[in-house]
Amino acid sequence: MEASQASLAVPGVKQVVSDYVTLTKPKVQLLLLLTTITTMYVAGDPSVGLVAITVVGGFLSAGGAGAFNHFYDRDIDAAMPRTASRPVPSGRISPRAALIYAFALQIASFAILWSAANLLSACLALAGFFWYTVVYTVWLKRRSPQNIVIGGAAGAVPPLVGWAAVTGGVAPAALYLFAIVFYWTPPHFWALSLLMKDEYARVGVPMMPVVHGEAETRRQIVLYTLLLTVLTLLPFVFGFFGVIYAVFAVGLAGAFITLSLRLQRRADRKSALRTYLFSLGYLAVLFVAMVLDAQL
Repeated sequence: MEASQASLAVPGVKQVVSDYVTLTKPKVQLLLLLTTITTMYVAGDPSVGLVAITVVGGFLSAGGAGAFNHFYDRDIDAAMPRTASRPVPSGRISPRAALIYAFALQIASFAILWSAANLLSACLALAGFFWYTVVYTVWLKRRSPQNIVIGGAAGAVPPLVGWAAVTGGVAPAALYLFAIVFYWTPPHFWALSLLMKDEYARVGVPMMPVVHGEAETRRQIVLYTLLLTVLTLLPFVFGFFGVIYAVFAVGLAGAFITLSLRLQRRADRKSALRTYLFSLGYLAVLFVAMVLDAQL
């Protein structure tokens, strides 16, 4: 009898652990942490220990923001088939527990970054948490089609955290990296929103394709991709990076522009999915190219 009860308890524990990990949105975090790590090696020559502790601090901060998002959006998550099985709307984790968890993670992040890195990196991570939870999730997401444009600044904070952890400050080069992620976010997310337009419309979230239509969204994707291209070339023009970075930046920009123009012309789901998936690899490869350029 005791063995049977123990065997039943194990899956239960696994489910709880899995649910709390899910609240941190680990898949979303992978790219954020990559920009943190690569930025640290662009900024200097950090120790493995400093990189590890900054990654932990960044993960906890972004994870807290993700948990808050799960808490706050539980009503619209419950109304969408894609998100209805998430831990909070499904009832496996209570809203109160998710909220406490969110703030506990952020407090731990601040303490770890402050004690093991420096106060500036801890404050920047806190600013990213505040921007994602209050500015994006609470204020903009349900009120403005510009939600992802302004709210996307939260996702651009990790390079600043990484730079500050290594140098103790924020240099102009770090601000360029922030700007690149900031202007990358709209075409990346709008390509995804084209695929989920009906779900957003059902729950009243004013994403760009819901409010201004798919044609305008595709046009905005092209415009932001062109703007992003200019921004990615400026670090080379101003001498922050060299030829290796420039070659990658030009090649990636050409592919991104081609995909965005194809999406505008064909206006189909397949093109939207290709653009979205490419945008993930685009940012990852661009930041790795920065490290190659800085280290070689």
